[in-house]
Amino acid sequence: MLMASPESSAGGNFIREIVEQDIQTGRHRRLVTRFPPEPNGYLHIGHAKSICLNFGLAQAHPGSVTHLRFDDTNPSTENVEYVASIQSDVRWLGFDWGDRLFYASDYFDRLYEYARQLIANSLAYVDSLSAEEIRAYRGTLTEPGRDSPHRTRSVEENLDLFARMKAGEFPDGAHVLRATITMASPNINLRDPTLYRIRHVTHHRTGETWKIYPTYDYAHPISDAIEGITHSICTLEFEDHRPLYNWLLEHLDVPCQPRPRQIEFARLNLTHTVMSKRRLLELVGSGAVTGWDDPRLPTLQGLRRRGYTPEAIRAFCEQIGVQKRDGTIAMALLEHVIREDLNHRALRVMAVLRPLKVVIENYPEGQTEDMVAVNHPDDPHAGTRRVPFSRVLYIEQDDFREVPPKKFFRLTPGQEVRLRYAYLITCVGIVKDERTGEVVEVRCTYDSETKSGGSQAGRKVKGTIHWVSAAAALDAEARLYDHLFAKAAPDDVPEGQDYRVNLNPASLERLTGCKVEPSLAGATPGSRYQFERQGYFCVDTDSTTGRLVFNRTVALRDSWAKIEKAHQA
Repeated sequence: MLMASPESSAGGNFIREIVEQDIQTGRHRRLVTRFPPEPNGYLHIGHAKSICLNFGLAQAHPGSVTHLRFDDTNPSTENVEYVASIQSDVRWLGFDWGDRLFYASDYFDRLYEYARQLIANSLAYVDSLSAEEIRAYRGTLTEPGRDSPHRTRSVEENLDLFARMKAGEFPDGAHVLRATITMASPNINLRDPTLYRIRHVTHHRTGETWKIYPTYDYAHPISDAIEGITHSICTLEFEDHRPLYNWLLEHLDVPCQPRPRQIEFARLNLTHTVMSKRRLLELVGSGAVTGWDDPRLPTLQGLRRRGYTPEAIRAFCEQIGVQKRDGTIAMALLEHVIREDLNHRALRVMAVLRPLKVVIENYPEGQTEDMVAVNHPDDPHAGTRRVPFSRVLYIEQDDFREVPPKKFFRLTPGQEVRLRYAYLITCVGIVKDERTGEVVEVRCTYDSETKSGGSQAGRKVKGTIHWVSAAAALDAEARLYDHLFAKAAPDDVPEGQDYRVNLNPASLERLTGCKVEPSLAGATPGSRYQFERQGYFCVDTDSTTGRLVFNRTVALRDSWAKIEKAHQA
């Protein structure tokens, strides 16, 4: 498996170079690109790469446009829910197709007439072999195929059978329409490929009108030509289909000059996840995740709910570039880009995920005061906020050790530590649970002369920890997400085993009883913050009035930055 390295993420784009050459040589004066999703599932980050590529190419050239065209040629798997979600996701990424929304079903009548044209020119025939027989006749990669016994049907018979297929006279699988090319081609896609099949299924747009539906390989090039697409950009699995794409345009009287040019690029693969729609559907259907918008999934709905920004996803797609060979990008690179993006835009707040009670013995009971906290250390325009301070606080359990390890500079008996934006405190005692021996309360004293920003603010201590006031804290739930799959390559399983054996049982940890500062009382779903010393978090859609739920978008630790630093060294 090819892993992304600092050199491989330089952002090269060979397609952009081809397009620029076409513009400079006068082959095209303007670009018309398209994003052609199948409405049979939710978009994932791999689709985002294609969206950014197609819309980005057009945006870079004045007068150029991008179409959104749904490949709705398989009604048995399609749904209006997917149509709506795809449009929403493309807009969320920051792109707009204007009035250029199309469907392959817009062209069903014309596609049917073009098929009749092929039949009339002896370039297509109705085959009555079963699906299993067609596979057997097709041959193998090393052996040529055999002609179907129905290949010699007359033009008149083929036209009659095709019309009756359209009229719904035959059951599913009784006949298909195939192109008449050659069964001896080394490219299996040219061995009389199927152009139409019978499907007695209700279509989400055309209803019961059609009983036959075109294949993608047939509808795709003709739709491109009808719309005047200049560059038909596909992923590498369509490279072997390009000869059929060109064959159809050469043998049909489709008005488009010059013809659309198909170019293939490497799809986006990420470690620790799967990008196949089929497998994503399996994960959703089996309950391995909570739905298409589960923050552990690479779907755009899931990434959005987790707190990813469209700007960061676009930056990631630009950084990884467009390659000619398949490879796999390390998830750490995506997380690095997200982290860099949120570092600039997320306001800072304090939140305690695993609370430990602290009582400051010499702080007056009933007294509170406001500490001034910076909203963003690198943005003076972000301003400041007031954080209430009181006698009883919460700190992180990990910020206290009764018996500290070496170089532990946080709170421990007799050791002084600074409370962020507040005072220096010293641990003078602890309270333990009598049954378990667990520390449940830490007793401290504070130095009133060491308020942050005060006259003795420069007194040096080695540790600074965050906190929230017990009296003012808001209750919250935090959901900590990890990789969905424990293995970088989820498909790496022994023969006969399912890839789901590699699901990470620790991919989600729910923490209830968290405490957050009161400034978050009005936080709305989708709002993003950096919990100081914890990571970047987003308010989840499960949040309601009086119940805050946060998803951890990404931790603060940046493994990719360390990889880059080591490489540069």
